[in-house]
Amino acid sequence: MQPERLIIIGNGMVGSRLLEELLKRDRDRYHITLFGAEPHAAYNRILLSSLLAGDKSEAQIMFHDRSWYQQQQITLHLGETVTTIDPIKHLVRSDRGTCLHYDKLVLATGSRPMVPPIPGHDLPGVIALRTLDDTRRLLDACTDRHHAVVIGGGLLGLETAHGLLRQGMAVTVVHNSTHLMNRQLDETAARLLQGHLEQQGIRFMLNADTRVIEGDPLQGVSGVAFADGSRIDADLVVMAIGIRPNVDLARQTGLAIGRGITVDSQLRSSDPAIFAVGECVELHGELFGLVAPLYQQARALAEHLTGGSDDHFVPAATSTQLKVTGVDLFSAGDFTESTQRQTLLYSDLACGIYKKLVLQDDRLIGAVLHGAVEDGNWYFDLIQNGTSVAGLRELLIFGSAFCAQEGAGTLQAA
Repeated sequence: MQPERLIIIGNGMVGSRLLEELLKRDRDRYHITLFGAEPHAAYNRILLSSLLAGDKSEAQIMFHDRSWYQQQQITLHLGETVTTIDPIKHLVRSDRGTCLHYDKLVLATGSRPMVPPIPGHDLPGVIALRTLDDTRRLLDACTDRHHAVVIGGGLLGLETAHGLLRQGMAVTVVHNSTHLMNRQLDETAARLLQGHLEQQGIRFMLNADTRVIEGDPLQGVSGVAFADGSRIDADLVVMAIGIRPNVDLARQTGLAIGRGITVDSQLRSSDPAIFAVGECVELHGELFGLVAPLYQQARALAEHLTGGSDDHFVPAATSTQLKVTGVDLFSAGDFTESTQRQTLLYSDLACGIYKKLVLQDDRLIGAVLHGAVEDGNWYFDLIQNGTSVAGLRELLIFGSAFCAQEGAGTLQAA
């Protein structure tokens, strides 16, 4: 029996993981061709900030070198962009003139950085950090520039700011919310994190509405101006305000598109021969950006494509456990407060430790931890399982070991 022809468009983290999962299950079922728009083999995008900071080398963030693909008998097209898909004839064409037939096609086109259309966003010295080449450009810029503004106070923005600081830049983070990492942290945890980063030398402008990036096409960036009339000098501006699914190829092909490529629970698009996986995907109106659900998608799709089981991707609750410039952080669930909820707090600000647990109907529904995150996974299990904590309310904030030591009653899942 001849192997089917499977083409994967996208050699990012999820496309690479899908390839590994397929080979693990049935390496003889498909003849696999992989297209990657970047000229590099797959690498760990999460570690780009570590590369910027000088903590990792390029070799250390690579998943596989080119020889690995040859050993696995994968046909590899790096630095080659698929420009058109013919869903009737099952053909893909690239910008280098390659034309190939497929039996099944997987779109793993990922996402693109969001760049707001503010005046000056296209000046020399404005960089959106997303790829290895972007990181190289930032490292080059650090050799002859001195004042960086990072627009965006989420995880990527803070890690980028830390990396630039390590390269000797003066760094200001500009954020349009009242506190940093406002999707993952409450205001108290964010304030603790900000204080730690300020001690390192990073400056912050919160609730800042960026209106203009100043400069000219020849000299590049010279400053950033804000809606309140203030401005700061800058000769480098980094955009780190988020991502959006890369759906251009899917839209051009005529696939169903929402905010991302619309798929069912088997990651199948509106065309039965075309699947999608990763940050480009939308399922039941939800987009996915964290690594855990993206890798879960890769496993589910590999299982389906190899006929191992009728597996489905079912989005699960996710937690966020991070180390931001040396500070351990954890958040999960819904940690907003209301009159129907009870909030448990533990704070030792001198030691940089803060815990917030939110309960509703005798169940833990949200948690934020700063500086002491060892109980994060335990709290997350309680949230995910809907476990009753009625007998633990007075002890819960002190963690699993203390609860066990005090002989707390048996926990009952919902």
